[in-house]
Amino acid sequence: MIAFRHVDPRFPFLWEDPRQPPARWHDTAEGPVQYLAETPDGAWAELLRHEEITAPEDVATIRRALWAIEVPDEPAQVPDLPTDVATGGPDTYPRCRAEARRLRDRGARRLTAASAALLPGTAHGWQVDMLVRAAPPRDGRVIVLFGPRPDLTGWPATVAGRPGDDLLARVRHFAAHRGGQQLDTRSAGTRAS
Repeated sequence: MIAFRHVDPRFPFLWEDPRQPPARWHDTAEGPVQYLAETPDGAWAELLRHEEITAPEDVATIRRALWAIEVPDEPAQVPDLPTDVATGGPDTYPRCRAEARRLRDRGARRLTAASAALLPGTAHGWQVDMLVRAAPPRDGRVIVLFGPRPDLTGWPATVAGRPGDDLLARVRHFAAHRGGQQLDTRSAGTRAS
């Protein structure tokens, strides 16, 4: 399987240091943990969400490396969490971290979950049939690998790239969460105010 990850072009495409800053599926001193997306859109959506980028003019300033990473087939665990927790804002991270810790304690080296950043049904590739057209949509997923992974091979897909402006409307932005519910921002293309 090929998975995708965006990184600052000055750094390697995977974490090796246990001092990795905490995120959704790991806490302080629980790293390294590798966060990958099944699609390039998912990887870019994570950047847009975490950097709270909602305007096309801000997208134009992005210069990140996008890596295509060969991930071997391994058993993956699925977190036992409600969707609104697994895709929620930073206030849901403690529950996600506790679930990831439970899975790691049972021997899991990998988990797979719905993309927290990409809205459901908005990941798609492209097809050519006389014209270039969008391929059928699907849900984006993330792959979380626990521990250092010197066995993985990465290929730089771009050294200083950015996502397309059209992705903004497909991102589950942090500001779109109110009262624990996701607001539909697909038609707005900008952060809900």
